[in-house]
Amino acid sequence: MVDQFIRSVSKKTFYRLSVYLNIILFFIVALLLYYLIKDCIEYGKFGGDTWLYITRDVAFLSIALALIFFQFMRNLFVIMRRSL
Repeated sequence: MVDQFIRSVSKKTFYRLSVYLNIILFFIVALLLYYLIKDCIEYGKFGGDTWLYITRDVAFLSIALALIFFQFMRNLFVIMRRSL
């Protein structure tokens, strides 16, 4: 079912969805960086169990950055293939 949807989507629509996904991912990264900095400051002031929040922020941030990196590399390979 998903394969049929992917095959039926034109390249222009697919690239537009990719741009929207990247914009959403950048907002998520910005939000997670804010929470990471806030939690690190709280850990410096209070200590305690806030390291769990820092670990949560780092985990989600690494996933979002991995998705951005994957899309960047995929788009880079598409550009390289077209220019050769």
